[in-house]
Amino acid sequence: MKTSTIRRIHRWLGLIFSLSILASSLSGVVHTLMAHKQPPPPAVKPTGHFLDPSAIHIGAAEAMKKLGADFGQVGAINLRMIGGDPWYQIYGSAPVPAYVNSVDGRFDPSQDEKYGAEIAEGFLGGAKVQKTDYLTSFNNEYVNIFRVLPVYRFDSSDGEGTRVYVSTTTGSVTRYTNDKMQFEANIFMNFHKFAFIPNRMARDIAMVTVTGGASLVALAGVFLFFYTRRR
Repeated sequence: MKTSTIRRIHRWLGLIFSLSILASSLSGVVHTLMAHKQPPPPAVKPTGHFLDPSAIHIGAAEAMKKLGADFGQVGAINLRMIGGDPWYQIYGSAPVPAYVNSVDGRFDPSQDEKYGAEIAEGFLGGAKVQKTDYLTSFNNEYVNIFRVLPVYRFDSSDGEGTRVYVSTTTGSVTRYTNDKMQFEANIFMNFHKFAFIPNRMARDIAMVTVTGGASLVALAGVFLFFYTRRR
């Protein structure tokens, strides 16, 4: 093959695949700026009111009786302060735990969402929130780097699109964002990770294609350097 033909192929391939390098580089700049501008991820630690042990009037075994024999095996039992009362948070086979009041033995399945709302409001300094979603799988905004599922999404009416994702399992906020922060995150995700392609397999194929092509162009450049050097 003629040297001129090799150069022409290399030039066009370089033009095509340099677009992916440009997108990756610019999104890397955005990501670096985000690291300085945006606050760090919230600490995964229980938040809320302190527990008063003297308020507990019934034991865990008695609380289990309130759920009946059909509840099945118990995976974990936690004590959570919700609405000023201590509640047993009891995990069985279902993803959503059961709640039994440790003062009077009341069973209330709605306490999980109430507990999540209290966590969100406490994190946002007492701002009122509204539940807008309950996630059992990851999506374009709550991606798999946050790891914890299921989570509630609560939105604040502060005019900035502030929302938090809350895990009642860990008792903490797992992600905090707003419209401006998410716009920057979307730039990074779309340009750096091809998040605009919804199908994961297609996305992975596209990323391997452009990164592999860029590698081939770089190798071709090295080859041309030695192949066309003056002898």
